[in-house]
Amino acid sequence: MTATDEALAEVVAAFAAGTGPVAVDAERASGYRYGQRAYLVQLRREGAGSALIDPVGCPDLSALGEAIGDAEWVLHAATQDLPCLRDIGMVPSRLFDTELAGRLAGFARVGLGAMVENVLGFALEKGHSAVDWSTRPLPEPWLRYATLDVELLVDLRDALEEELTRQGKLEWARQEFAAIAAAPPPPPRKDPWRRTSGMHKVRRRRQMAVVRELWTVRDQVAQRRDISPGKVLGDAAIVEAALHLPQSSHALAALPGFGHRMGRRQLEQWQAAIDRARALPEGELPQPGQPLNGPPPPRAWADKDPAAAARLSAARAAVTALAEQLNLPQENLITPDTVRRLCWNPPAAPTHESITAALADHGARLWQIEQVTPILTEALLTAPDAD
Repeated sequence: MTATDEALAEVVAAFAAGTGPVAVDAERASGYRYGQRAYLVQLRREGAGSALIDPVGCPDLSALGEAIGDAEWVLHAATQDLPCLRDIGMVPSRLFDTELAGRLAGFARVGLGAMVENVLGFALEKGHSAVDWSTRPLPEPWLRYATLDVELLVDLRDALEEELTRQGKLEWARQEFAAIAAAPPPPPRKDPWRRTSGMHKVRRRRQMAVVRELWTVRDQVAQRRDISPGKVLGDAAIVEAALHLPQSSHALAALPGFGHRMGRRQLEQWQAAIDRARALPEGELPQPGQPLNGPPPPRAWADKDPAAAARLSAARAAVTALAEQLNLPQENLITPDTVRRLCWNPPAAPTHESITAALADHGARLWQIEQVTPILTEALLTAPDAD
C-alpha cells in the first residue's frame, strides 16, 4: 500500500516512465460510508508494475493524474469510477472501457470476472467485492483481490479491441469512450428524497413532506457520522412513518424500522422531523411527481397523443430489430430517452437531414446517427396517423 507522500512520489515517477495504456480501478465503501469517495486506487502499467494507493493517506493524486494524463486509461465500467477518481485529482484525457466494449461486441455477460474468463480464459478471485474498503489496515487477501482487478485489464483491452475490429465496431467504441472522457460531472440531483425506495406507496402531499423531512435529517446525520444513510434509517422505515403519520415518539416506536434498539433521543429526533412536516402550511407541501423534463411516461401517450404513441411503437420495433442484427443492446445502439423525445416531438418534416439534426441535438454519437437515422426516418414516415 502506498500511503505516504514519499512513496507516492516513487509511484508517480515509475508510472510516468512506464509505457502503453494504464489499467485503473478504484474501490469505494458503498453501503458503509457516506458518499462515493475512493478508499483504494489500483493501477498497472508496462514498465511500472502494479500499485495500490491509499487515498486516505494520499488524498491528492493530481500529480499521478498528470503523470499518466496523456496515456490511455483502461477501466471497467468507467462511469462508476470516474467521479471518485475526479475527486482526488485523476481525470483521463483518453480511456478504454472494457465493460462498454463488451456490450458493443455483443457479450451477454460483461462483469469483469465473466469477461476475463470468457475472453482470456482466467478465473479471477472472488469474494471481496462488497467489503468495507474504508477498513484500515486492509487485510492482505483484500489487497490481493484488488490487485487482480488490474492485473489483466490491459490484456482484456487488447483482446476486445481485436474483436471490435473484427466486427467493424472499433470506431463506434472509440466515439463512446471519447464521449465518456469529455462528459462534465453530472449536476446535483433535484429532490433526491423522491428516490426513496417504496416512494410509489406515498400518495398524499403531507406524507411526501414527511419523507422529505426524514430523508433530509437522515442525510445530515449520515454525513456528520460518515456512514451510509441506510445504516442510519432504512428507506422502508421512512415510508412507514409517512404512511402512518405517528403523533408521538411512542407511536413511532411501534412502526417497523423504529424498534426497541432505537434510543429515545433518536426517536425524538425522527418524531420532530415528522412534526415539522405535519405543521407545514399547504403551500409549502411538495407537489406530487417531479416536473417533467421531456415527454410524459409512454403509458400515457395513447391518451395524450395517439399519433406519437404510434410513432414510438414503430420506432421501438425498428430499433429492436436493428440492435439484434448488429448484436448489441438496444440502449447502446440509441438511448430509449432519445427515441422517446424524437417520437414525442418529431421534426415537422421527417427527412434524413432533419432526423440526423434532431439526434445530434439529443447527444447521439455519429455512429449511432448513421445507424439509426434510416430506420427512424422510415418509422416516423410510415407510422399510422404520422401526418
